[in-house]
Amino acid sequence: MAAYDCDVLVIGAGIVGLSTARALTRAAPGTRVVVLEKESGPARHQTGRNSGVIHSGIYYPPGSLKARFALQGSAEMIKFCAEHGIPHDVTGKLIVATDRGELPRLHGLVQRGRAHGLPVRELGPAQIAEYEPEVRGLAAIHVGTTGICDFAAVARQFARQAEDAGARVVYGAEVTAIGRRPGRVAVRTAAGPVYRARALVNCAGLHSDRIARLAGDAPGMRIIPFRGEYVTLAPDRAGLVRGLVYPVPDPAFPFLGVHLTRGVDGAVHIGPNAVPALAREGYDWRTVRPSELAGALGYRGTWRLARRHWRHGAGELHRSLSHHAFTEAVRRLLPAVREEDLRPAPAGVRAQAVLPDGTLVDDFLFTASPGIVHVLNAPSPAATASLPIGREVARRVLGMLGVRRGRG
Repeated sequence: MAAYDCDVLVIGAGIVGLSTARALTRAAPGTRVVVLEKESGPARHQTGRNSGVIHSGIYYPPGSLKARFALQGSAEMIKFCAEHGIPHDVTGKLIVATDRGELPRLHGLVQRGRAHGLPVRELGPAQIAEYEPEVRGLAAIHVGTTGICDFAAVARQFARQAEDAGARVVYGAEVTAIGRRPGRVAVRTAAGPVYRARALVNCAGLHSDRIARLAGDAPGMRIIPFRGEYVTLAPDRAGLVRGLVYPVPDPAFPFLGVHLTRGVDGAVHIGPNAVPALAREGYDWRTVRPSELAGALGYRGTWRLARRHWRHGAGELHRSLSHHAFTEAVRRLLPAVREEDLRPAPAGVRAQAVLPDGTLVDDFLFTASPGIVHVLNAPSPAATASLPIGREVARRVLGMLGVRRGRG
């Protein structure tokens, strides 16, 4: 064992990577785990830049990993937050149809929610007003198990628990090279140190496909970054929204549309839209990384995706560039909102896996090769589902190592 620095290396200290480290130390006490993170702290990207919603699982098809892990993970996440004093609330949410063409899709969500065993209540216009007096719609459903929390705080607690169990989290450790031979993986970081392990877990999020290629694996997909832009309601107008309000999603596109979220801080966040980012960490239009942009534009899946969804994408781009257009999109749900009510807020970037044929990967995607488990697609609801995802990844890597698991 002297030839190894640890048993398992985890790349990425977002909520999934840290949940995996925690799960490894709980399932197999004594397993030596090191987490490598290029930033100076945890949860700097997808984990710390989302709407903070604990999703119920209503959107996801029965049998999918998203459905299975979100249904399980939402209850676990609420319990975890309560046990560790992390700000959270079980608010429920409304999914609102604003035109007749959305009514069949809304009814389909009712059926799916009931198939999942979720508490779903169908509402007419008057009943919508009982929950949200300023929201307008033809019909809605109320999903009682949706909540909100501080996912960055959850990630920090995962890190503490993993470290208390013996794991190490190394910050400022950007991975630049990966070498492999039977039973051994070696990872070089930009700062110089090399870490040797028996197995590797790739939880690199926005860089997961790049890490897979560094390891010599063909991921069969590419991460295309989509920036989600948010605004907040001015404090004196925050009373327009009591809780969580969503439009009926378009099943052809894996984004939930512009929604209204009262967060744990009391502020009302509105968004996100979804526009292509010009860098993997492109949180505004000014951030451009030519090599990353060239990689996205040189991928045939990008162009096939664009041809398939150009009309939807044009609308998203228009709302990104026009404050008036964004406001009009919000007014479909919240007619009383005015342009001057909306204040800029930090954006997030979704790491979306796209297949060569232009298909957006719509479920969590895990793959494996000798000594390595790759988490290649883990956008929303991955934060909600992070506890069961971490256990699943830990199960797979411990199976590679032939380690008997104890508690999970």
